[in-house]
Amino acid sequence: MSIVWLYERMAQRALHPAIVWHDHLYTYHDLLSRIQSWHDVLDQYDIGPGQVVTIEGDYSPNAVSLLLALIERNAIVVPLTQSVAAQREEFLAIAEVQVVVRFTDDDHWQIERRPVNVTNPLMLQLIERQHPGLVLFSSGSTGKSKAALHDFIPLLEKFKVPRHRRVTLTFLLLDHIGGINTLFYTLANGGTAVAVSSRDPDVVCQAIERHRVQTLPTSPTFLNLLLISEAYRRYDLSSLELITYGTEVMPESTLQRIHELFPHVQLLQTYGLSELGILRSKSRDSNSLWVKIGGEGFETKVVDGVLWIRARSAMLGYLNAPSPFDEEGWMNTQDVVEVDGEYIRILGRRSEIINVGGQKVYPAEVESVLLQLPNIKDVAVVGERHPITGQIVTARINLFEPEDLTELKRRVRAFCRERLAPYKIPVKIVITDQEQHSARFKKMRKPS
Repeated sequence: MSIVWLYERMAQRALHPAIVWHDHLYTYHDLLSRIQSWHDVLDQYDIGPGQVVTIEGDYSPNAVSLLLALIERNAIVVPLTQSVAAQREEFLAIAEVQVVVRFTDDDHWQIERRPVNVTNPLMLQLIERQHPGLVLFSSGSTGKSKAALHDFIPLLEKFKVPRHRRVTLTFLLLDHIGGINTLFYTLANGGTAVAVSSRDPDVVCQAIERHRVQTLPTSPTFLNLLLISEAYRRYDLSSLELITYGTEVMPESTLQRIHELFPHVQLLQTYGLSELGILRSKSRDSNSLWVKIGGEGFETKVVDGVLWIRARSAMLGYLNAPSPFDEEGWMNTQDVVEVDGEYIRILGRRSEIINVGGQKVYPAEVESVLLQLPNIKDVAVVGERHPITGQIVTARINLFEPEDLTELKRRVRAFCRERLAPYKIPVKIVITDQEQHSARFKKMRKPS
């Protein structure tokens, strides 16, 4: 069995809380008992090694126990959440799902069998190995979602090294590489995973207060929403020791404000991809965007200002796209970076860079400046085609209070002239009421 070592650790912490679900504590003993019960159910439904099984749910005791039971019997797991409801049928077809286990909000479940045969060569290769698998779909923020197929064994290898035991809020979704990382880091170290019913700032802060959460893994977009909502003023967040942020570039102004509000909390930038797993990281300081990434099993290099990574935990490949790896196993992350010794600073995805007459503009830099302006609630900066300069900088802005567009443009340009090079100042400004982040709390910068 590929996770005997994890079961042994869970047994050592049998009476300690493993999961908080709907404010109810479930111990490691509870999880181990449910895993055994799931094996009985899986036997009853003839769900065995090599079968492709979707878990539709969140971090409930039954969903987590089923995930572990499926890994133990070498099935291929496809976690899906409500965030991808519109693409559900497409994802089930791409992953050649044979069994769907759907969980309700009260942790009841139902099983649906699908008359599907596995034909994808990568899937068949994994089944031949008799190893458990994991399929994760990318967010599709820059195009069609890709399905990354992992061998679960190398993906879990790094969790064998004992690390800190913490009470951690499961902010990142279960169908996200960061969510998988949070869950297994917590279980492997005997910590407690605190699930929340939504990612609303008040719900998150209430859970932190009630369950004395120590670690909040999240995204820059959520941290900006936390600032906007001022939910941090309404709850006791003194238990927080660590806030980790990743999935997108952090605006410097947001980081500075979070650091000022939580001076005793360590702020740690993380880095990972669905294709590679989550790398170990170390921020230069809590208020610094410079970060050192790598760790055992990972190699990094920078080629022409772009980050490349080679990982032992890398996926086998995409189920619906060509492999992104070169002949030596390196992957071009498409992230443009600056380098200072062992540290890098991530500037943005190459696909999101705005080219104004040959000059590069990184959206996060402009957004960071605009977020300092009064009455600006949120902003997304994108490039739009222009016949003379190639592209122009466009800012889509959410406001706290209604404001005349002409006055807003005047304020924005006057403020930016003192802080940005002329070619970085937004030429086009649009007021919008639409949310500018996905269900995974990641900034959406698709041109309108």
